[in-house]
Amino acid sequence: MAESCPPPVTYDYSGKVAVSDSLPDSHQALLKCVHLLEGRVALLGIAEATLLASLPGEGGNGLAMTEHAGVRERLEAQPGGWQPLFGYLPEAGQAGSYQTVVIFLPKARAEVQLRLALARHLAASGGRILLIGGKKEGIARAGKQFREQLPTAMKVESVRHCQVWLAEQVTPFAEYSLDDFRSWHSVVHRDVELQVAGLPGIFSDGHLDDGTALLLDTLADTPIRSGRVLDFACGAGVIGSWLQAWRNQNDQQPDPVDGIDVQYQAIHCARETYAANGAEGNVLASDGLQVVQQRYRAILSNPPFHTGIHTDTSVTGQFLSQVARHLLPGGELRLVANSFLGYEALIRRHVGPVEVIASNRRFVVYRCIRK
Repeated sequence: MAESCPPPVTYDYSGKVAVSDSLPDSHQALLKCVHLLEGRVALLGIAEATLLASLPGEGGNGLAMTEHAGVRERLEAQPGGWQPLFGYLPEAGQAGSYQTVVIFLPKARAEVQLRLALARHLAASGGRILLIGGKKEGIARAGKQFREQLPTAMKVESVRHCQVWLAEQVTPFAEYSLDDFRSWHSVVHRDVELQVAGLPGIFSDGHLDDGTALLLDTLADTPIRSGRVLDFACGAGVIGSWLQAWRNQNDQQPDPVDGIDVQYQAIHCARETYAANGAEGNVLASDGLQVVQQRYRAILSNPPFHTGIHTDTSVTGQFLSQVARHLLPGGELRLVANSFLGYEALIRRHVGPVEVIASNRRFVVYRCIRK
């Protein structure tokens, strides 16, 4: 804990708070329970930036943490004195600074422990921690994890299809390190071995995803042309690292592979994976293609199709509507997806003629050359 905590900030939460139906249920649940907030507040895992404007009073140097690059940008545009934090590395001086820390339940069960560790590092001595999440998202099970770590924890509210758990008189963690949650695993594919970094909540942590494996097979059997490559939704950096290593092992000149992803854990792990395997390329946080300034010889992707627990192809749809402008003439889009998603028509509409170059019972790899 920090040697001295900033003086508490007092908010008036006595008035009625308007609850917007556009907010996620967990955020609406918080607005129904603002009487539980005391002093300086830190929000961990905020998914909708407009929540800040819906909270009564001023931010008062409160903290709003997200792992989503797009939400981070929207948080930065919000008025009211809230400090945005992208990811799980707080700045110096933030330890022990918050009388109330709110944890919004993450999708991945393992990530609950990561958010809880960060919460206990940020919490002031004797402060309180709230855990809020949807019943369908596993809040009952997460509440048991919460109580195992903080025996004073109890369920205090059930509202907006969510449960609200509260732990008081928290003893904070004096030390916190993201390194304690980082893992490493080996990926071997087509005689190429990689060391891949992992963090709770990252896609395909601890193993090679079957769709990615099929995409890698096509890169060996039907090579892309030489030139700089972009990996959209790069995850832990497996595709870019593998492609460069495979070319090296086959006496070919490896080209840099840039990576972009919307998730903090992916950016952190991809950079670690690149460094561990000697791969080259810029890895940047981006909500879609907005940070991409150049055009590429090839763009590769195993794009996401979930938002939380729900199927959501909007990210890929937006990507496909914009990808052609980032391909050089004759440049190639190569994308792997679950076969039931049916991206062929979208690729044809936005990029050009498309062919299937590999498939199995679950996945299909599309290839499209920009004219």
